[in-house]
Amino acid sequence: YKQELNRHFSTVQVFGIAFSIMGLLPSIASILGMAFAGGAISLVWGWLISGAFILSVGAGMAELASAIPTSGGLYYYTYYYAPPKFKKVLSFLIGNSNSLALIACLCSIDYGLAQEILSIVVISKDGDFEITNAKTYGVYAGCIIATTLLTSVATVAVSKLQTFSIVSNVLLIIFFLIVLPIGVSQSDDVTFNSGKFIFGNFENFGDWADGWEFMVAGFQPCVWVIGAFDSCIHMSEEAKNATKAVPIGILTSISVCWIVGFFISIAIVACMGSNISAILDTVYGQPLAQILYNALGKKWAMTFMTLIAFCQFIMGASTLTAISRQIWAFARDDGLPFSWWIKKVNTKLSSPLRATWFGGAGALCIGLLCLIGSTASAALFSMYIAANYFAWMTPNLLRMTTGKEIFSPGAFYMGSFWSPVI
Repeated sequence: YKQELNRHFSTVQVFGIAFSIMGLLPSIASILGMAFAGGAISLVWGWLISGAFILSVGAGMAELASAIPTSGGLYYYTYYYAPPKFKKVLSFLIGNSNSLALIACLCSIDYGLAQEILSIVVISKDGDFEITNAKTYGVYAGCIIATTLLTSVATVAVSKLQTFSIVSNVLLIIFFLIVLPIGVSQSDDVTFNSGKFIFGNFENFGDWADGWEFMVAGFQPCVWVIGAFDSCIHMSEEAKNATKAVPIGILTSISVCWIVGFFISIAIVACMGSNISAILDTVYGQPLAQILYNALGKKWAMTFMTLIAFCQFIMGASTLTAISRQIWAFARDDGLPFSWWIKKVNTKLSSPLRATWFGGAGALCIGLLCLIGSTASAALFSMYIAANYFAWMTPNLLRMTTGKEIFSPGAFYMGSFWSPVI
């Protein structure tokens, strides 16, 4: 491929785009309602167990990325390793699946952002505010448009936005882990939960049998939060020393979010009180908003939800950056309708602006699910997970089967005795 984008992403900034999209505290805030469907252990133990499997998937992807560093990533690897007569159809399928997954990721992030903004309004009005589907979509649409504008304006400076995002998320986590326990220690209404509750409480608030409910409620939250590491691949053509920077970005973002997220989950469960049902039925629209309100009061709850919403907005901008690079690369190979228009790069800004706008428009359309209700909007989360793992699994399987003879390792290679685990 002709080099059309400037290589201005350092290794830390490549890590930053995945870390920013994962977001940790903002993302955990978005999935608590899902996670607590199996009680405290579905969040705590579900996070720890599923994180180990996610790291193994990331290791396999890191090898692929190091061997062939291109923004097209997964669909290109699929084409490269697939049998000749299946190359086009499989790469076309994976390219669309990966693009859909990334757009669904942006949808679910900004849907969570819309919920956080509305929860701030509800808290400020002491619960005297009704959250409707129309209001949710209106705020969601505003978030998507603002995200698209920021990503378009940032252009080359979008690499610096990742550094800013790393600092913002780390400071927010530290602030949260300090202030929340202090608030509980001084509260008359909430007390710390015991270790037995944190690591042993199971309550089935869902429709599945207990074992299945633990798996659904326990594994899906971590899988959703730690699910954007392929964004590092889509920055390959803007990364300095991509054969090393991209694998490092993938593995470190997964590892950091897995470990730190585990401790955040423990802190939330320790400080939330024992009535999970009341937290799930909160009038504030988000369980974390209720937990913060119970422990810290109205003003602190509004402060934290505002900071969380701010970091989630940056998450959306980082996500749209990765989306634009995937869409641009796919259009460059004529994989999308109107590819001739989408693949044009703004040479002055060294940015695929049209691909950015295409991604934002797609998110606005898919986000219409918000108008139907919570069950439909929950599909944004599952759509993202299903489409992503299908796109991740296929090139890895091909590389280990039909493509194993043509695989040429890059700077990161685990060796023939340490194969990627899928």
